[in-house]
Amino acid sequence: MTSRNPVPDSPAPEFSSTPDPAARVTRDDARSRLRLADTWRLLKPYWVSRDGRAGLALLAGVIALNLALVGVNVWLTNWNRVFYNALEAHDFPAFKQQLLAFCAIAAVFIVVSIFKQYYTMMLQMRWRTWLTTDFLSRWLDGQAYYRIEQAHATDNPDQRIADDLRTLASDSLTLSLGLLNSVVTLASFITILWSVSGALTFHLGGTPITIPGYMVWFAVLYAVAGSWLTHKVGKPLIGLSFQQEQREADFRYALMRLRENAEGVALYRGENTERAGLLARFGNIRDNWGWLMRYSRRLVLVSAGYGQIAIVFPLIVAAPRYFARELTLGGLMQISSAFGQVQGALSWLVDSYASLVSWQAASNRVLDFEAAIRATNRDAANADGEHGIRVTQGLPLGGEAGAPRSPIGAMARGGAPAVPAIAADGLVLAVPTAAQHIRELTLPFSLSIERGQRWLVTGPSGSGKSVFFRAMAGIWPYGRGTVDRPGDARVLFLPQKSYLPAGTPADALCYPSRSDAYEATALREVLRACRLDGLIERLDEVANWSTTLSPGEQQRMAFARALLQAPDFLFLDEATSALDEETEAAMYSLIRERLPDAALISIAHRSTVARWHDRYLRYDTRRGGEASVRTGRLEADAMPAPSPG
Repeated sequence: MTSRNPVPDSPAPEFSSTPDPAARVTRDDARSRLRLADTWRLLKPYWVSRDGRAGLALLAGVIALNLALVGVNVWLTNWNRVFYNALEAHDFPAFKQQLLAFCAIAAVFIVVSIFKQYYTMMLQMRWRTWLTTDFLSRWLDGQAYYRIEQAHATDNPDQRIADDLRTLASDSLTLSLGLLNSVVTLASFITILWSVSGALTFHLGGTPITIPGYMVWFAVLYAVAGSWLTHKVGKPLIGLSFQQEQREADFRYALMRLRENAEGVALYRGENTERAGLLARFGNIRDNWGWLMRYSRRLVLVSAGYGQIAIVFPLIVAAPRYFARELTLGGLMQISSAFGQVQGALSWLVDSYASLVSWQAASNRVLDFEAAIRATNRDAANADGEHGIRVTQGLPLGGEAGAPRSPIGAMARGGAPAVPAIAADGLVLAVPTAAQHIRELTLPFSLSIERGQRWLVTGPSGSGKSVFFRAMAGIWPYGRGTVDRPGDARVLFLPQKSYLPAGTPADALCYPSRSDAYEATALREVLRACRLDGLIERLDEVANWSTTLSPGEQQRMAFARALLQAPDFLFLDEATSALDEETEAAMYSLIRERLPDAALISIAHRSTVARWHDRYLRYDTRRGGEASVRTGRLEADAMPAPSPG
């Protein structure tokens, strides 16, 4: 009989236990500041791009439709005066005529609104497509994504690309068009309101005071007061919205990690630990949401009260002239309509504040993401061997005349003529330790790995072997020195857990090339050679192969990829750890037979791997944490022994 820990009841939604984060995010935090200049620098490139020309044409059309809607509203305001005058005069023929006129106004309004919405959404998607393509390229080019992840330069880049760019494109367009619409509406209706409101005369201390166009001034004062109060109350929501998006993304990432590692969690019976971790992350969401609720409540109190008062405010202000019989009912309704248009135009900030908060939070997150990309690219570009590891392109494999030479030197070891090789000179690697310290690992000699050589890299766990591989791959920026690679070399790395992209086995075999880059017969042949016959008939079946295949099958899939792509330099980072010794020997035998000219560099701990190599590079960690590196030739299929001391 098994027992289960009960799932705790959901706690009551009380949020008072956490300090007010708005006190922190509204002081000097960049997330709460409006960065219009930086945001414009982010948005401008689309409008000057090739696709931006079509975007400008669409934008011009949307603006024209917006202006048409303003014209329809002017038409409707004038209609109000005539219609209500007909009601006041009990003029039935005029009443029927104005109903027909209203049908025409409504028809035009509906048609224009439909096309405005349609073309606005089209422009939003074009802009978002361009932004997404641009940021994906910048994130992937130069392996910025890898360096950002290693440096923890920013959180949740997936959310910033998928969600924040969408918000940035759609809200930028919606808010800017709304602002333009408000300006045009104000210009159109302020003259109408000025002319129909007349003058207000009152006595102050026996002195008559006349205010011409007084309804305009009341509209301005009302809108300014409402906008100021809305901004004052709603400003903390900017930073809170930023934090909410961040915490939501952290929670989604934790859920995704659980899904990806479901088998490991199940084997460890780690459900309760995972539940506690997920609920803790969700608790962060709840805490921040509580403060969002409080500040949103205040904002709604202001905005809803502002909107409700605006319904009767113009009638109250214009009532003295109406009851003095200076205004007809139609004139009163025209004033009310014009006042509403002017007040609405001046209240753009009040009406759009929630959208502005969301837009600014998304904008700041995208700006932070862009800054992280630029910083990592700048560090990579400035790597000169003294500050960062410099990666250069050396002598091509073909050795053509006039080809660029390696900066490590035109002569290889011992004064022999230079040959195409992956070479390292003055390499010092910054290796992170489990204690979150940085340990430097120095390669005390120039190393050249030539085609046809078989290198075995050994050493204690955590000594820096995998970091050495990453440096030779040109993706480890931390340290100093130079890594030189042949300009046209095909280099393939097989890690312990090989990456299998979403798609078919054919996609996985051909990665990073397209699945149609190789003949189907070649795909079937390498699968058969690597003992994956069961996948031959499933080459075009879409599945999550990283969870469908066992670790051993995934490693054999990686060997099949190597046989298919025939690299010039093949790096194996414990790529046979999930294979039995007989299968491991079969895989290495295939590499030796089918890729005799390829350089093979393996990280391994098993002694059975030694017989497939003729050279070694041994990492040792001495007492006190000092690291040493040595090389030599392997003899009698024996693993290199650790250094004494």
